[in-house]
Amino acid sequence: MKYSDSHALRLEQLNRIGVALSSENNIDRLLEDILLAAKDITRADGGTLYLPTSDRTALRFTILRTDSLGIRLGGVTGQPLTAQFHDIPLFLPDGQPNNHMVAAYAANTGETVNIPDAYCVQGFDFSGTRRFDEKTGYRSTSFLTVPMKNHEGDLIGVLQLLNARGPDGEGVVPFSQADQHLAESLASQAAIALTNRYLIQQLENLFESFIRLVNSAIDEKSPYTGGHCERVPELTMMLAHAVNEATEGPLADFHLSDKDFRELRIAALLHDCGKITTPVHVVDKATKLETIFDRIELIDARFAVMRQELELDLLRQQVRGALSPSEAERLLEDTLRQMADDRVFLRFANRGAERMRDEDVQRVHDIANRYSWRDADGNRHPLLNENELENLTIRAGTLTAAERKIVNHHIVATIQMLEKLPWPKGLQNVPEYAGGHHERMDGKGYPKGLTREQMSWQARMMGIADIFEALTASDRPYKVPMTLSQALKIMDHFKSNGHIDPDLYDVFVQQQVYSVYARKYLTDDQIDL
Repeated sequence: MKYSDSHALRLEQLNRIGVALSSENNIDRLLEDILLAAKDITRADGGTLYLPTSDRTALRFTILRTDSLGIRLGGVTGQPLTAQFHDIPLFLPDGQPNNHMVAAYAANTGETVNIPDAYCVQGFDFSGTRRFDEKTGYRSTSFLTVPMKNHEGDLIGVLQLLNARGPDGEGVVPFSQADQHLAESLASQAAIALTNRYLIQQLENLFESFIRLVNSAIDEKSPYTGGHCERVPELTMMLAHAVNEATEGPLADFHLSDKDFRELRIAALLHDCGKITTPVHVVDKATKLETIFDRIELIDARFAVMRQELELDLLRQQVRGALSPSEAERLLEDTLRQMADDRVFLRFANRGAERMRDEDVQRVHDIANRYSWRDADGNRHPLLNENELENLTIRAGTLTAAERKIVNHHIVATIQMLEKLPWPKGLQNVPEYAGGHHERMDGKGYPKGLTREQMSWQARMMGIADIFEALTASDRPYKVPMTLSQALKIMDHFKSNGHIDPDLYDVFVQQQVYSVYARKYLTDDQIDL
């Protein structure tokens, strides 16, 4: 609207500004809106917004605008304030208030300062202003400096307006009492808006910090899972931004707002929070026989017992004359060679690094049937008990079917935990996003067996991120990290067999999201593309 002397019109403008400020969520944009609104409502040519430093000992230039000089620094312009704009100390070296600087005076006293002509005023130091004028040819004349304090009296900032223009927009005039009252009213509304936004931001930061605290607890419980909890959110957001930039294909019209991105990031951070309920010896099971410790050492001890028993038996047979020394020696060597070979094979089988063939499974059974050992009470036992036999014959990985159910239960626990929380507006989809990353497009996933059509794009994004991170992770004790080419080959197969979303995966490949992720998280040996 055009400037007007009508007090009613300016009050109406002030009310509209107040409503606009209360609805702005971006703090940088809010700060800029405050300064621009103050300039408009008072017809000021220039203005500066100061914010207190974190230690509250100085004021920092945050936004600077001077229309006639074309100066636009700070705020959402992307143009930072240069080093010449030094912080204004609120206190002198002796601890006294720095009331010689007009902005510091307003901050310290809470009083508005209205100066008709800075070149005639006494008591304030305007030397820096005069140096600026000499350098630019400008003349800084009328000043209106308004402290911004919240309802608790805390300093939020200082608003300084420069060179009020006449009603026709020409010439420089002093700021009127009406200007001052409007600016003070605006500063009060702005302080409330900023306080509310800061409070919301602090609560959001607290919430995200709490989430990261949970992930840190999982990290302490299992360093392998902790790395996963850090990387999956990163990869999820990389894919989400790539999808947002897509201009063609099925996802060309799909766009995420800033709120959508935050909701997805929260979900990604929480996607494995249920693992806090998973037993450590299952999460960190590096070998098939590991529980609290790796039971392969027990089997090694049994082989040692069997060797001693064999040697003792052969000596007894020699004493009885049933075997000659040479026969006993040959039999000992043959048996120990077989035992050593079988022991090496069991250690290989225990690693779980490679998928076991049918003949490998059969050999484990043959070894179990071939040997027995005697305990301290003279009782004989097979080399492998039933649990050890079950673990050593796991076809792939290190988990039994029962242990895999325990691990898979983490997603159920995640959903149950998240659905119990009273999510505010804008975060209500977090349980669905976080709980869907183990579902498949063909309905064969878990825990709900959802199909592609039943899932959001965001949940499908997390599924791709979760799988790719797992394939390329280098901190898992039970697997060798895959190279990019190996991982993408498997992902291609997952795309074709209904495991992952094909359209999202196309964006993942076409925009080389995998490459951006690889440069940040993969080793040089893994990056072969």
